Amino acid sequence: MNFELTNEQKDIQKAIREFAEAEMGREYMLELDQSSTYPRELLKKACDLGFLCIDIPEKYGGIGYGLTEKVIVTEELCRQGAGLGMSLVGSLFGLKILQNCGTEEQKQRIIPLACSGEGLPFSGAFTEPDKGTDLVTFPLGTTAVKKGDKYIINGTKTFITHADISKYVILLCQTDSDAKPAYKGHTTFILENPLEKPGYTVSNFEKMGWNTSHTTQLSFSDFEVPAENIVGKENDGFYNTVKFLNEFRIETGAAGVGMAQGVFEKAVNYAKTREAYGQKIGKFQSISHKIADMATKIETARLLVYKAATIFDAENDIEPYMSSMAKWYGARVAVEVADDSMEIFGGHGYIVENDVARFYRDSRMLELIEGTREVQKNNIAASILGKLR
Repeated sequence: MNFELTNEQKDIQKAIREFAEAEMGREYMLELDQSSTYPRELLKKACDLGFLCIDIPEKYGGIGYGLTEKVIVTEELCRQGAGLGMSLVGSLFGLKILQNCGTEEQKQRIIPLACSGEGLPFSGAFTEPDKGTDLVTFPLGTTAVKKGDKYIINGTKTFITHADISKYVILLCQTDSDAKPAYKGHTTFILENPLEKPGYTVSNFEKMGWNTSHTTQLSFSDFEVPAENIVGKENDGFYNTVKFLNEFRIETGAAGVGMAQGVFEKAVNYAKTREAYGQKIGKFQSISHKIADMATKIETARLLVYKAATIFDAENDIEPYMSSMAKWYGARVAVEVADDSMEIFGGHGYIVENDVARFYRDSRMLELIEGTREVQKNNIAASILGKLR
């Protein structure tokens, strides 16, 4: 076993850290957060340097590394920028479904545009208002009915990131309403420039955090998609989506590690410099023990996330329970470390202009996306216990 990054990976880490520290300054991030502005210029800079598509094959415009290198990028962006970092990483959400399952023509036409930044942000539309993250138990309410050489789509998707500005949306629909079980009737489609077409309505949610990403609800009313826009095979959409989520959940775990590390560093610096009752607050045992707990949790989460990424790179897949562990624990540590950091800062941490407040708000969303922590625990428990009667 080797617990160290390679020299090449360390160079990547150094490069992305320098980029993040140079381009994601405190005032800039505060301005974007308070105005709920999507970081389009920053996204283009990151794409030009190859950071966001570092794990996309070179023939499609990427750099050709693996998930481990993408995890390094994700951790460093979120270490500096919390939700802003996740906004950048999440701008490719759903792209891997196209890479894994699309036709060569689809991939050659669309993925290079994403790698250049021109085709970003991407969106993945899976969640529905009355089903949440459960894609298995019931048929999807969003249906696609074939009519000649096209499909007619009706239904609603919710909590969809960037759909109000996306040029491409990967959409999961029910194409076979009689399939047993229902998930065997799911199909994935690629929607191209949907904002320019009739039958596609977007409304935005106002959130408590992660304000540089737009969270939306989509409504489809007789929205037409050419049959050639199916990604993969008809009725294989569930399997396409699960493989993608298994991979992206590891990235989300890495975002949690990055957010935890970023706010931890601020808490440590504060404990070293803030004085109370004639001494640095870091000398108080209650504070020093919080620091020790946070450091241990971060290191544990990092080892879990990087192990999952390494397994994925070696096997081009991973058991769902392992990605669920990485996602759940990385997100949980981000929330717990942000909470403890708020305690260390006291009332100062609750001020909006304080970076700790932003980390606190942004970290919480990690436990909600790509399946709540309860869903992740269900996945883990099912792999251990099997089906009990």
